[in-house]
Amino acid sequence: MVALAFAGLVVIGAIVKSSRHSEVVSPIALPTFSPYTRHTPATSRPGLPETGEPTSDPRGSASPEPTETLKPPRQRILNTTLENNTLYRSGGLPRVNCPAGSANIYSHDQLKALILKTSRCLNRGWSEIMNKQGMEWRPPGYAITSRKGRGACGDFPQTGGIVPYYCPRNTTIYASTGAMVKGVGNSMGYGQIVSWHGAIISMMAHEYGHHVQQLSGLSGTWWQRTQRSSSRSGKLALSRKFELQATCFGGMFMRSVSGSYPVPPARRDTLYYFYSRVGDWAGYPRDHGSPANNNRWFRQGYEKNQAFQCNTWLAPSSSTS
Repeated sequence: MVALAFAGLVVIGAIVKSSRHSEVVSPIALPTFSPYTRHTPATSRPGLPETGEPTSDPRGSASPEPTETLKPPRQRILNTTLENNTLYRSGGLPRVNCPAGSANIYSHDQLKALILKTSRCLNRGWSEIMNKQGMEWRPPGYAITSRKGRGACGDFPQTGGIVPYYCPRNTTIYASTGAMVKGVGNSMGYGQIVSWHGAIISMMAHEYGHHVQQLSGLSGTWWQRTQRSSSRSGKLALSRKFELQATCFGGMFMRSVSGSYPVPPARRDTLYYFYSRVGDWAGYPRDHGSPANNNRWFRQGYEKNQAFQCNTWLAPSSSTS
């Protein structure tokens, strides 16, 4: 079965009025985007995500002789459901020192270096809270080119698109810096919305969010439920919840590095504006969420910075439309 490719967020949307930026975000649950471009979910999610081979015991297969004092290690049973996943008990991402510098998004070398640098910050934050909950953590791989390439889950970006994607087959994030920044053909680039590198880094944090979903079992459970759904509308509703959750995780990361990256209030508002411009394009499959809800869930992650606050699966349908 062809592996699942997580296309980044698909941009669309009309400009949201600036007054929306001042809205107060309240808890939604108790708990990639290409402006004006076509998205084809049939090619971006063709198969069930693979979870990888079970981790082998480094001590070998032989068990020690039982004694009165030796007891087998107590294993923690992880919850891989969508609504009550163990990940939701992990709390918020710790504050991570991650200065970005002054990278120019129009320079492939500078942007690639920044993406790889902040990937290590993502590793530090997510590994800490996942390991504490007994979840196995491992870093994703990265394949970053200036134009285009072909990865384990197909071409990146897809024909006519700009978005990066996460490939669960080899747990690797693929991206073209040129496509993301400048666009391709009629597909607008992120650099045409905002020129600050933090917006692109937040998108890469969204892709990393798919890695977190993969490691925590959210991806596998989501895909199984998608396959069981008998309606197209039901499958799209599940897709939107899945993608908006990754956006919320991206918001958590940007908050965790806000002190050092830095993300001062003006830049925070830039991110809010950016996410009010990305979402599903009217007339095409609504699989990523409206611009208003992309803005809502990014802000939810940024302002709450708690994994359980990104539980889109318990949120009302109006917030994941």
